[in-house]
Amino acid sequence: MNRPIRVLVAKVGLDGHDRGAKVIATALRDAGMEVIYTGLRQTPEMVVNAALQEDVDAIGISILSGAHNTVFPKVLDLMKQKQLDGVLLTGGGIIPDEDMEQLSKAGVGKLFAPGANTHEIADYIREWVNVHRKY
Repeated sequence: MNRPIRVLVAKVGLDGHDRGAKVIATALRDAGMEVIYTGLRQTPEMVVNAALQEDVDAIGISILSGAHNTVFPKVLDLMKQKQLDGVLLTGGGIIPDEDMEQLSKAGVGKLFAPGANTHEIADYIREWVNVHRKY
């Protein structure tokens, strides 16, 4: 790859708790990735449009509101509509294990619980992009 991995970090909905998203954004920057943080109160449409405009390799959604079973499928659907093939959708927050399993089956990448090791998150994104993105 002749450029840094580009990751869009987003907070969708009315969830105003963005400390974790900012910690992840900083950790990914420290790992050599280019990070675009969209800020609070984004819609799924805003996230996918920003991902298209920024030509990202991955989208990371931080969600603590409990709306993960609505947000992730909506973002996936919009990604398919906009032909964002080969872009990782990952994220984290307070998501029960059984919901993580269902979202994974639907096509969402690995999801991380609070307290996840930031190096593990960066390594996961790097490995996924190296396998799935073609340049």
